[in-house]
Amino acid sequence: MNRFTWQRAVIKVGSALIAPDGDQCSARYILDLARFITASRRAGKDVILVSSGSVAAGRSKVKVNHNASIAEKQAMAAIGQMQMMANWQRFFDFPCAQVLLTADDLRDRTRYVNIKNTLREILNHKAIPIVNENDTVAVNELKVGDNDNLAAYTALVAQADTLIICSDIDGLYTADPRKDASATLIPTVEHIDETIYALAGGAGTALGTGGMRTKIQAADKSTTSGIQTLIVNGKKADTFDSLLKGEVPGTLFKATQTPKKARRLWLSHTLKTCGTINVDEGAMRALVEKGASLLPSGITGVEGTFNQGDAIEIWCTGKVLAKGLSLYDSRDLALIKGKKSSQIADVLGYETAHVVVHRDDLVLLK
Repeated sequence: MNRFTWQRAVIKVGSALIAPDGDQCSARYILDLARFITASRRAGKDVILVSSGSVAAGRSKVKVNHNASIAEKQAMAAIGQMQMMANWQRFFDFPCAQVLLTADDLRDRTRYVNIKNTLREILNHKAIPIVNENDTVAVNELKVGDNDNLAAYTALVAQADTLIICSDIDGLYTADPRKDASATLIPTVEHIDETIYALAGGAGTALGTGGMRTKIQAADKSTTSGIQTLIVNGKKADTFDSLLKGEVPGTLFKATQTPKKARRLWLSHTLKTCGTINVDEGAMRALVEKGASLLPSGITGVEGTFNQGDAIEIWCTGKVLAKGLSLYDSRDLALIKGKKSSQIADVLGYETAHVVVHRDDLVLLK
C-alpha cells in the first residue's frame, strides 16, 4: 500500500455519502470521516471540505409530481444547504464555515484572491471551511458543473498539498469492477494521459459523466499544480483508519512537481505584472531574511494603475526584488504607503488585510 504525507488537504464528499437515500442527510458514512478530520486537526493539519448533497437533502422538503424545474431544484438546494451544514456541524466541537462558490467567482481575479484570503482566515480561526457550488444562483454558464472539479479548484485556491476524493469505489481500476470481475485496482498513477482517461469510460458509461472521468479531470488539474490526489472509498470505515496511518487505501495520483515550485512558476512567469511598488531596505531585509509579508510601512512609492489581486513587482534600490499579489489597489496603496498597519482603517475607512502582499502570494526574484 502506498504511503503519503500531507499538511493541508481538501476532502471532497459526494451526495452518495451525504444523503445515501437520496432525500435527506445521514450519518451513515459521515461519522468515520468526521473522526478522521478531528484527529487530523488535532495533529496540526488543515482540512477543507467540499461537500455535495444540498439538492438531495432538500428534495423531501420541496414536493413535486413532475421533473423538477431549475427554480424548484434551486429551492431544494437553498433548503437542503441548511440541513447539510447542520448535519456536518453536529459531528464537530469546532465551528463550520459555509463557503458557496460559482465558476464566475473562480474566474474573476479579485474574487479569487478574496476567496483565498477568506479560506486562510477561516483556517487561522480554527474553523473548518465547507465549500459547495452556489446552486441557488448558478445557471449553466456560471456552474463549475461537478464537485470533483470544484474540489480541484478549491485545492488550488487554498494552496493545499493534497486532494482526497471520497467515492463509492476503491479507486481507479483497469476496468469497471462492477461489470468486469477481472478488473484490478491501480494503486499509483505517475502521469495522467489519454490512457488514464480511457479507463474512466465515455460519457454514456456508469463511470463516465459525473463519475470517474470528472475525478480524473480533478486529479489532472491538481497534480500539474503540485497537489497529490487520492481517490478512496468513503463508504468503508477502514479507509479513514488507513489514511490516519499515512497509507493510501485506493489510488494515488502523484504530483508532477512540488506545490512551492508550481506556485513560484505561476507567480514568476504566468501572471502579467500590472504595477510596481518601491520599498525601503528594512522591508527588503524582512522579505529576504525573514520570509515576511510586505507591510505598508515599508513602502516608499507606488507606480502604475492596478486593482486588488493584480500581480505587482516589488523594487528596492533600483533593482527588482520580488513579485506578488497586491491586496490593495494602486489608489488606496498610495494613501497608506509608509503608514502602520493599525492606521489602514483610519486612512481608507476599511481594511482588507493588515499586509499589502502576503508571504504566501510573494516570490523572491533575486
